[in-house]
Amino acid sequence: MELSGKRIAILAENLYQEMELWYPYYRFIEAGARVDVVAPEAGKSYSSKLGYPVKATVAVSEADASQYDAVVVPGGFAPDYMRRTPAMVDFVRRANELGKVVAAICHAGWILASADVVRGRQATCFFGIKDDLVNAGALYLDQEVVRDGNLITSRTPDDLPAFCREIIKALVEAHVPKEAARA
Repeated sequence: MELSGKRIAILAENLYQEMELWYPYYRFIEAGARVDVVAPEAGKSYSSKLGYPVKATVAVSEADASQYDAVVVPGGFAPDYMRRTPAMVDFVRRANELGKVVAAICHAGWILASADVVRGRQATCFFGIKDDLVNAGALYLDQEVVRDGNLITSRTPDDLPAFCREIIKALVEAHVPKEAARA
């Protein structure tokens, strides 16, 4: 399994976009990763835009970014709530500082802007928040997936296959010995 031994945090808050949380969640489990739902409170259920619940397995205050290989942020209106919780913003910022894969789709660019991880980097997002990313210093590209180092971004649920493929590719590449990568 291509992600065996990898640990991924998927962030959650109320009003998340259903497909942008559940599609990566099950795709990464299928690939062998351990996936934690990280939110303000462990054990609490958070509702999607359509009312589908997800139960947080780890409180962000207890989450250590160094223990994860990737942080994935779904969109919807949840990222606006996430960035109101300083520990959520700090978790994303710390993961980026550590060079972990930081992946955001759709409106998740809001938390990237708040964590100041897009300045001088290429990124994409839902077109409605393009100005937010540009004003946070990002070079906006209108593509299904944009990868700039450890930062991976996508626009909408239609981009989920490319988004997940790129995250998996980045996680696999992260553990390839340098000699093998040059061959």
